[in-house]
Amino acid sequence: MESSGVAFRYDEIGNRLRAFRLASGLSADEIARRLGISRTALYRFEKGELAKIETLERLAEMLTVSIPTLLGVGIEYIPSPVAYFERMRQIEETAEHISVLAGPISSLLASDNFEAMLEQVLNESIIDDVSYRERARADIPKIIGILHERKQMFRRRRPTIVNLISAQEIERFLHHGFVGTSALPEAVARERRALARAELEYFANVIDEQPIGVQIGIVTETLPHTSFHIYRQPGRRVLVLSPFRLGEQPNISVGVAMITSAPEALALHEKSVDEIWRRALKGTAAAAYLSALLSSNKPEPSGKDRRKTPSRQASGRAQTAATAPSRSKR
Repeated sequence: MESSGVAFRYDEIGNRLRAFRLASGLSADEIARRLGISRTALYRFEKGELAKIETLERLAEMLTVSIPTLLGVGIEYIPSPVAYFERMRQIEETAEHISVLAGPISSLLASDNFEAMLEQVLNESIIDDVSYRERARADIPKIIGILHERKQMFRRRRPTIVNLISAQEIERFLHHGFVGTSALPEAVARERRALARAELEYFANVIDEQPIGVQIGIVTETLPHTSFHIYRQPGRRVLVLSPFRLGEQPNISVGVAMITSAPEALALHEKSVDEIWRRALKGTAAAAYLSALLSSNKPEPSGKDRRKTPSRQASGRAQTAATAPSRSKR
């Protein structure tokens, strides 16, 4: 299939079909019935088999996605977190290198305890008096399943990864805890701050051990609120920008993610990654920063909320550590 000199990758069209079908809430049987085809034929389309343009148009209308997005022409717009995370999983199937700016915790590198708690935190983040509440809650098990598949695949394949994390988001995560809302009983909030602390201790160990292929940089300057991933696959690169976030005060409800392979967009974001990486705390400096932050924020000894900002002494130690030689090089 070609249009105006643009060659389409049928496997990618099939991947997008699957992602948007999962996000639609419609079963494969229901979509096949409406199209007047068998479920097997629908699955063949999702595997990359050529479909007539008329069929694709009907699918696009049914899944509320534009034809350009479905075909991968220009920018791919994704308003659904289910479709977004599924597209990420699909892209990561062949990714050889991943650059990530997302925080406070990357789900690919997070502990199993983070994953176990995430479903409850996501449910907490859904506001009761919004029109999309039931749909958002129905999406959460799908998101959790996709995230689990992504993580298991990452552990099997082991692509190299550069993860840039905002120091400000780390501090907020430690102070507020692993929560989806601030309206929690104090006893629960205290437990969640303990969970956040344990997750940061886990990350500190990962940084200190410096496993092959994993590079983590802690950025003390202000970073963009929108996260992005850059994937290097055989023969191409992909940029993914997203308003969806996990961790403390997650967002799986509002926003539009974008996927593109536009050379200019990739070049500008790769330049940003290189510049931020050079200024980030890495290796022993990053480990020292987290150690100082955790030391200055001891676990709470009682039920009283004793939140406090990081001490100047901790910040000073972290900044001093930044001048120390780092064993990690990009």
